[in-house]
Amino acid sequence: MAVEYVVAGLGNPGDRYRKTRHNLGFAVVEALARSRGGRWRESGRRRQARVAIGGRDVLLLEPLTFMNLSGDAVGPVVDAERLPYSRLLVVCDDIALPLAQLRLRPGGSDGGHNGLKSVIERIGTLDFPRLRMGVGPVPPRVDAAEFVLAEFLPEEETAVGEMVEAAVQCAAAWVVDGISRAMGRYNARKEPPAPA
Repeated sequence: MAVEYVVAGLGNPGDRYRKTRHNLGFAVVEALARSRGGRWRESGRRRQARVAIGGRDVLLLEPLTFMNLSGDAVGPVVDAERLPYSRLLVVCDDIALPLAQLRLRPGGSDGGHNGLKSVIERIGTLDFPRLRMGVGPVPPRVDAAEFVLAEFLPEEETAVGEMVEAAVQCAAAWVVDGISRAMGRYNARKEPPAPA
């Protein structure tokens, strides 16, 4: 059966990076694979698993190239499967969004994210869906690169777990219901709790 959609979670390979903010994309595709009985295997510069979502054949992938070269793993898959770019969803962290907020978009710039930048450069277009997951804001006097390569704080873990689960549901909705409906359902701004 031919692959109909690709969901690429961005991150860095290796245990050192597993629980960092920059690896949220990996966390989402791994959770998707677990929920759908997907089995991972390495293939060249990526790990991949095939799952069924709403009767559609979906390829989940994790680049093994490190973040800044993500396009070298994602681009060849999209080319080989001859998929329209509208059927590629890239999932990544975003320091410009507050913690736990999701933003699904049909296209746009890289927003300073090196993984997205690499994918854009490799496939030659801005017009592919991306699901950004909020990890911000970066605290004052903290380097952004160090911030995203650090692990979440213990007090953030519940919100992060809920965000990953919401992102899994969003990705599934993107496949089954289309991007417009998924955006309407998951892009609602998460308001901070009211002060006591």
